[in-house]
Amino acid sequence: MKNSLDRLWWKEGIVYQIYPRSFQDTTGNGIGDLQGIIKRLDYIKSLGVTIIWLNPIYTSPNDDNGYDISDYRSIMSEFGTMDDFDQLLEGIKKRGLKLVMDLVVNHSSDEHQWFVESRKSRDNPFRDYYHWWPAEKGTPPKRWSYFDVEGNAWKYDEATDAYYLHYFSEKQPDLKWENPKLREEVYNAMRFWFDKGVDGFRMDVIPFISKDISYPVLPDEYEGNFVPFYANGPKLHEYLKEMNNEVLSKYDVMTVGEAPGITIENALDFVDEDRNELNMFFHFDLMSLDRDGDEVFMMRKGKWKLTEFKKIHTDWDTVFAEKGWGSMYLNNHDFPRSVSRWGDDSKTHWYNSATMLQTFLLTMRGTPYFYYGEEIGMTNIKFQNIGDYKDINTLNRYETLKNEGGNLEAFIENEKDASRDNARTPMQWDTTKNAGFSDEKPWIKVNANYAEGINVTSQENDRGSVLNYFRKMVQIRKDNLGLIYGSYELLVPDNEKVYAYTRTLEKEHYLILLSFSREREILKLEQFENQNAKLIISNDDAVSHVKDGVFKVRPYHAMVYSID
Repeated sequence: MKNSLDRLWWKEGIVYQIYPRSFQDTTGNGIGDLQGIIKRLDYIKSLGVTIIWLNPIYTSPNDDNGYDISDYRSIMSEFGTMDDFDQLLEGIKKRGLKLVMDLVVNHSSDEHQWFVESRKSRDNPFRDYYHWWPAEKGTPPKRWSYFDVEGNAWKYDEATDAYYLHYFSEKQPDLKWENPKLREEVYNAMRFWFDKGVDGFRMDVIPFISKDISYPVLPDEYEGNFVPFYANGPKLHEYLKEMNNEVLSKYDVMTVGEAPGITIENALDFVDEDRNELNMFFHFDLMSLDRDGDEVFMMRKGKWKLTEFKKIHTDWDTVFAEKGWGSMYLNNHDFPRSVSRWGDDSKTHWYNSATMLQTFLLTMRGTPYFYYGEEIGMTNIKFQNIGDYKDINTLNRYETLKNEGGNLEAFIENEKDASRDNARTPMQWDTTKNAGFSDEKPWIKVNANYAEGINVTSQENDRGSVLNYFRKMVQIRKDNLGLIYGSYELLVPDNEKVYAYTRTLEKEHYLILLSFSREREILKLEQFENQNAKLIISNDDAVSHVKDGVFKVRPYHAMVYSID
């Protein structure tokens, strides 16, 4: 355990992620906007969270819902204007909150002026802002694309008889970080937002920015798995250090990298404080637990084991025990709703599942990230028809499968659990039309369970609601530094029903018991036989601590104890 507390605001922060187009519509076009977020700032403040993270709001053709940016310094007209943004930022600061934005600089939109110029001619000044392969050299070595119908990351462009590289959609050409002019453009864009008062960036697929520009055939060591190859570029750390030196170190800001392909073995290369790169990152080990292979956005492989879930979190906690800092999340805009995936969203177990998972995130070491609606227990919508889906990932894979003559019914069954659209349905504010999100037809359907108590207004008026439990649990984390900085110890690692662990900081000692099962469990913890265990919070009032280190644990039960 670290000997002294390195207290920093982003370590003690609690992040609330907003997908802007699904949060609150104020213009009647069925799309959330910046004024909608402004309208809800008092609500966000009331949650006790301290940092707002916004998914991209920059000008974009919306091929991938804003992750294809055509202007890094302007606001998408659907969301509002720069004046709206300034008003939003002012409102955030007035409430003592901080704002983190998305930084999407592995790729831009093909409608960005840089790419418009780059594809005009081979000697255009912007040509080297992107990765090009001249056709006279033959077909470029295989690279896989996330969002291409053919899975091919090289797109032929007739204008200059060359291929350009796109790890994602063909409308998202990869930026060439090997060009110092491009890097300086990125740094200037970052300074633009920091100078406005933005408090940090979540950096989209940041390990992918460095490429081997000889574009070799994929080395045998990767055995056909492109993601670790993409995340291990030759100059990645050189670029991150330069970014830190040129920009990040000049401001009091936080950084969190989205980090597919990063492993426990090289984690500290990114977040060891002495290296001056990033503050923290999102690893993908948990997100691939119930997925086939490394395709974390794709096919589920069936029931996961709690012992595996525990091992992932325990192993990662060990990484940051002495250096660096971690992040904790269970869902976001790319992954289905946590209560449906890691808990049980049936009417019987929904409440306990939602509150148990909140307890988990708020009692682990690492900055917790909550996704809008997680505080009220929003669930997967589970669309039945392909016509209801909006996500490029689902739609392109459907087309690929159709072209191959695959099983489309099985695909839709998979997407009911796995699709990113499960996480993108509108925020459920009340029981009025469209859950209070919009007066008009929303850009994506609203989950009908908003009328069954999964909405803010209904839960505001219920002292025992998921929402009000969340507020209590947030305050408990804030009031107990041991739950933020304390050491972590896993108990009963082989138990497949209960996740039990302790957090310890000097004289503060906590025991956390979390059920991930529909079944009851009698848990014997001999080390607590002679300890005085004071219950701080429980999501199930029917059960309390039993003497002599025996605990009765109900389905999806959460209990946090202070131990003397």
